[in-house]
Amino acid sequence: MSLIPTLAERIARARGDLRMGLPMQIDGWLVAAAETLSETRLADLRALGQPVVTITARRAETLKARAYDGDLARVTLPENADLGWVRALADPSRDLMHPMKGPLFTERGGDTNPHKAALALTKSAQLLPAVVMVRADGSDGLTDLSAGPTLAQLAAESALAPVAAARLPLASAERSRLHIYRPDDGGEEHYAVEIGDPPRDAPVLTRLHSACFTGDVLGSLKCDCGPQLHAALDAMGRQGAGVLLYLNQEGRGIGLANKMRAYNLQNQGFDTVEANHRLGFEDDERDFRIGAALLRKLGFAKVRLMTNNPRKVAMLERQGIAVTERVPLVTARNRFNAGYLDTKAEKSGHLL
Repeated sequence: MSLIPTLAERIARARGDLRMGLPMQIDGWLVAAAETLSETRLADLRALGQPVVTITARRAETLKARAYDGDLARVTLPENADLGWVRALADPSRDLMHPMKGPLFTERGGDTNPHKAALALTKSAQLLPAVVMVRADGSDGLTDLSAGPTLAQLAAESALAPVAAARLPLASAERSRLHIYRPDDGGEEHYAVEIGDPPRDAPVLTRLHSACFTGDVLGSLKCDCGPQLHAALDAMGRQGAGVLLYLNQEGRGIGLANKMRAYNLQNQGFDTVEANHRLGFEDDERDFRIGAALLRKLGFAKVRLMTNNPRKVAMLERQGIAVTERVPLVTARNRFNAGYLDTKAEKSGHLL
């Protein structure tokens, strides 16, 4: 029956539940996001059995907890641990001032697919990747998912549908058009700025730009995002044609709140990559398949890609988009972003 929610729709519902602090179910486990869990619901979870706090291997490494399960660790929740303890396990903001009191006991063996699915869900909800889980019989009214199909769905490429498009004169190019595309997984919309009328049978000057509220809108000096955005649009305006894809993947895909957490860690002396790892994320959580999908939707198969990141070139070519030229996009350094740029070059392979 078409009125019954699909798997993608139930996953979107689960994201919303986790963000609001409501538990959901995966294969006989009740799952709650550590970031949004309340003291009352933590007590209710305890009453059902022995909870574990599942964290990524990246976060476990910071906490010196054994990750027996490879890419995650299941930390047994101590009897005297309160919500503050759970939050401190998930959030590294106070690690240096108040180190976690160990030892942390982690479980090993058994099926960890429900735990993997739970962490993948919190990442897709742009929450800290840490969840409180307890085995329990099904609870009516809670969103219920199966781990295997959920992991497969989250790893799959989302279909993008055009929503609207209109002329939008810009300071860098008066003949411009803005296209809006909506993914079918309930995620944020992505945008394509088409400059002029680029022919579809020739390589088009292209920029894949990830959203950066702090740099693009506020003019932050901590990154080079805003200058790169405007430099790319100016170059396309001068050439009279181009496509800028604006992908809503703030903070390398971890979201604005987690990006601010990473900034706080950078203020404590960690670089960009180290900060992401301490939060429990990988270096880069973005999905650049979205960019290739948008180019295909617009009718382009060949690009002259404006980027300093070889990974973007490789990704587009794997997705069937021919990159005929890598066009460097280097902007000015300042005393606030020098370390950030050095880290991009040294640890992420950017050509700066």
